[in-house]
Amino acid sequence: MLYSLGPGTTSCGSCSRLTDSRLSFIPEVGTLEQDQPLDAPSVAAAGPVSALIPVVARAHRTLAGSLLREVGLYPGQELLLMQLWEHEPRSPGELARALQVEPPTAVKAVSRLEEAGFVQRERSTDDRRVVLVSLTASGRELRARVEQIWAELERRTVGDLNQADRARLIELLSSISRNVGDVGPDPYGP
Repeated sequence: MLYSLGPGTTSCGSCSRLTDSRLSFIPEVGTLEQDQPLDAPSVAAAGPVSALIPVVARAHRTLAGSLLREVGLYPGQELLLMQLWEHEPRSPGELARALQVEPPTAVKAVSRLEEAGFVQRERSTDDRRVVLVSLTASGRELRARVEQIWAELERRTVGDLNQADRARLIELLSSISRNVGDVGPDPYGP
């Protein structure tokens, strides 16, 4: 459990080391009040990693949103575009599976991207029941700028971590991803 010990420091409840103040904003893992003892119980104490993951994910998504806003995208839309940059055309169902979201979520994202002029929908010439999504010229032109944005997002996300720490972080996050397993699409979308 992390506790704020005042400006610039936090302490892990099970250790004596002090950590960076950027972690003290984490309300889910506890904030030390003046009268609260360092070993005060917290729900987050039962799962500090599980408490931290949504906080980091939310902060990362907010940062991504602020960077993507300059090109007219919302977080998650770039992921759909990335799928199309790799292979197009694709059906909304294929996109939903690739993004691990429900089909209505993918259709809504396609609609918004179509309204913005980045993708278009057409009926398949092989099967008129199938709708295919492809990029417009504007959608193709966006790729280089989104790649730059993702490079900046990565730079700001890893901050001053050295290469060894970055490699270890990738290993740890990959392990967590495997541990959590494939539980299907996120019911709330990308």
